[in-house]
Amino acid sequence: MDKVLLITGGSRGIGAATALLAASRGYAVAVNYTANSLAADEVVRQIRAGGGKAITVQADVADEAQVLAMFEQVNAKLGRLTALVNNAGVVDTAQRIDEQSLARWRRMFEINVFGTLLCAREAVRRMSTRHGGSGGAIVNVSSVAATLGAANQYVDYAAAKGAIDVFTLGLAREVATEGVRVNAVRPGVIDTGIHASGGQPDRAQRLAPQIPMQRPGTAQEIANAIVWLLSDEASYATGSILDLTGGR
Repeated sequence: MDKVLLITGGSRGIGAATALLAASRGYAVAVNYTANSLAADEVVRQIRAGGGKAITVQADVADEAQVLAMFEQVNAKLGRLTALVNNAGVVDTAQRIDEQSLARWRRMFEINVFGTLLCAREAVRRMSTRHGGSGGAIVNVSSVAATLGAANQYVDYAAAKGAIDVFTLGLAREVATEGVRVNAVRPGVIDTGIHASGGQPDRAQRLAPQIPMQRPGTAQEIANAIVWLLSDEASYATGSILDLTGGR
């Protein structure tokens, strides 16, 4: 059976590293992006240059119609889905709760939470033996912020990732008898472009002294864990949340 993987937010950072690694392990990869088509195209180009199979799929995961169209496109071009990485996510500028707006919270939860739930729902509809599938694996990308709270930075982001942790546990138990494993990774400070999108491009290096290992992690280190959780080597892992924090 072909291994078909969809990675949301796959055009940069952890998503791109995961796409490249998974392709090298034999997955046909759908690289989702919202706006940066050039970055997604470059990930696909690298995969194909290495002899792999990959496509780009544009969709805003917060938009149900776009998510449904994305899954249909993956099915039509690559075959029935067997793996999903819910990686798409956003942070915002550092603010206390008494400075934040409802519009900010809506964006935070629509992308980070509702987007993950939508994609997981569609994946289960394709992977679960209850729906005629042959099984599969889902990995949700959470954050250590879910356990630390992200005070004075972005407690809304931490709350959204806390929701992802609980969803991972519940969904894992819900589909455990249907051939679908559901796990999560909880990265700490990782040196990717997400910090710049929150207005703090130097954040990873600035926080290094607070990390027991004295350095931020890399996208590749997180990708290694994600691809392991997707693989048959992790066949008894479901409902697991793997901390990758350098000791934080």
